[in-house]
Amino acid sequence: MCGIAGLLGPPDAAAALTAAATHMSAALAHRGPDAAGTWVDEAAGVALGHRRLAIVDLTPTGAQPMASASGRLVVTFNGELYNFLALREQLAGLGHAFRGRSDTEVLLAALEQWGLPGTLPRLVGMFAFACWDRESQALWLARDRSGEKPLYYGRAGATLLFGSELKALRAHPAFQGGVDREALAAFLQRSHVPSPRTIHPGVHKLPPGTSLVVRHGEPLGEPTPYWSPVEAAREARAQPWSGTDEEATDAVEALLREVVAGQMLADVPLGAFLSGGIDSSLLVALMQALSPVPVKTFTIGFAEGAYDESAHARAVAGHLGTDHTAWIVRPSDTLAVIPELPRLYDEPFADSSQLPTHLVATLARRQVKVALSGDGGDEVFGGYNRHVWGPRVWRQLAPVPPWLRATAARLTLAVPPSAWDGLAAGLSALWPRLAVRLPGDKVHKAARLLAATGPEDLYDRLLTHWPQAYRLVPGAGAWPERHPPAGVEAFSVADQFLLRDHATYLPDDILVKVDRATMAVSLESRAPYLDHRLFELAWRLPPHLRIQGREGKVVLRRLLARHLPPALFERPKMGFGVPIGAWLRGPLREWAEDLLAPDRLASDGLLDPAPIRARWAAHLAGRLNAEHELWNVLMFQAWHAHQRAARTPGGAPPD
Repeated sequence: MCGIAGLLGPPDAAAALTAAATHMSAALAHRGPDAAGTWVDEAAGVALGHRRLAIVDLTPTGAQPMASASGRLVVTFNGELYNFLALREQLAGLGHAFRGRSDTEVLLAALEQWGLPGTLPRLVGMFAFACWDRESQALWLARDRSGEKPLYYGRAGATLLFGSELKALRAHPAFQGGVDREALAAFLQRSHVPSPRTIHPGVHKLPPGTSLVVRHGEPLGEPTPYWSPVEAAREARAQPWSGTDEEATDAVEALLREVVAGQMLADVPLGAFLSGGIDSSLLVALMQALSPVPVKTFTIGFAEGAYDESAHARAVAGHLGTDHTAWIVRPSDTLAVIPELPRLYDEPFADSSQLPTHLVATLARRQVKVALSGDGGDEVFGGYNRHVWGPRVWRQLAPVPPWLRATAARLTLAVPPSAWDGLAAGLSALWPRLAVRLPGDKVHKAARLLAATGPEDLYDRLLTHWPQAYRLVPGAGAWPERHPPAGVEAFSVADQFLLRDHATYLPDDILVKVDRATMAVSLESRAPYLDHRLFELAWRLPPHLRIQGREGKVVLRRLLARHLPPALFERPKMGFGVPIGAWLRGPLREWAEDLLAPDRLASDGLLDPAPIRARWAAHLAGRLNAEHELWNVLMFQAWHAHQRAARTPGGAPPD
């Protein structure tokens, strides 16, 4: 795992190119504190930079940037290829010789043997890389199928810049920055900036499962896909599972065991995150079955019982016999991370589970350098509440005339949340045994679902915090690129939700959160559930092995019951969150009030203070819970202040 950066521009002196690449990659030192390297071709105007987090082959033979045996290709690579030993054996049979044990050397040999289009489908792993082809004078950029590893790119004048994080691009003297207003509006709506945009105009995220070839003097083309969840699901459905449910569970266990074994390969200490939920518990159970010694597992807990799963994790660890470490964090521990968030996240990011994720990564890094996580289990096997009841909601809404649903929604939203709270209190007073609970903010959220025009719109409304957020950003239009993945409409509503999550929410939210939280402390995170072979097997299974009745992840539950008593994991799903709403009324109030001051909101003309201040006042008064909307605004304000300070002489140090 590493940090990569570089540029392709007009020919320049080697010293200047080296300095630029070194400065860019230095901004990524947290991703690779073990070593640094650069490679330049002054005639071609190419500079590749690398920061190394040594995981496999700790010797200098794994150093990067690395040239192929022939010298034709030079690569800077971030990630892990879990099938590199099998590829190495295959390539050796084709005449390739290897001087070290790194997967980077295998990647270069594969690219020389099969080219970029022939290599990418053969790779099993998480990765982002840039490869300069000296023969064709082309720069190849590529990213793994699910988007575990990030890659940003954009032009600064005549120069193309790329890097693992935006801070690498900002480190180049020609980078302009600025705020894309439509991207800001989309962020306020979704808590992240959706791909392929970034917060900066003209800078893009390379989409998962794609590659891009760049040459001098040619405009940037569209990335070329080599894998997509929709196409993979369609192909898997064409070969449906023909065995019994028990045989299907056996197949999932066999493949998941193989995947976990491959991801446990490392030349450094390794462990796992353990929340006590289904995904992480199954992962740790298989790890422990494969390990001759107790697996190191890590969890954090909270004093607030509604947010604490540490007791469940401890029970699972005790049953499996892992070497378990727990940290019951105090509110002050979590609050101390908040000022660091603008530095950790390159662009505005407001999934509040970023806080506990960073804390558990910090805990794990004290003992290990690699941690396996249960990320991806929900997106592959149907674990979110919206996967289970979202389709049921649409079945109930669809027969009702749209005009009637829209009218009901409009009338419901016209009643303030506090009035719904009062109605609930009044009814409960009249009929105590009825104990009516109508939280106003929940009523409003349900009302917004009433007006959904179809499954796509319903999905968008379920993930929206600020409806029509573009109205908060003067000059912004509605997000023009928020479309479902091509072909998704041919699937059932439940499957549409799963595929949209895998194509959008997973890479833009979940994996951004995990990558930044772990790499900030130089910890490599691996996600076995995101192996594409497991995805393809899951989509061959009958739907009832993913979602049945009110339960999701059915096949994983069956499999986990082979390793743990169901009493240890059969319970309602808990989010990995923190009590942001209460903190904004308490210990974070002064910090938030400063960022939400009317003059500060209006200072750059990027936000309209009036609706934000109204929402803040309502939240403080307890008339509604606006924690998500307000956290989005606060994370942008904090990020923007950090960027402004970094550009000001004598201000905060740059990213």
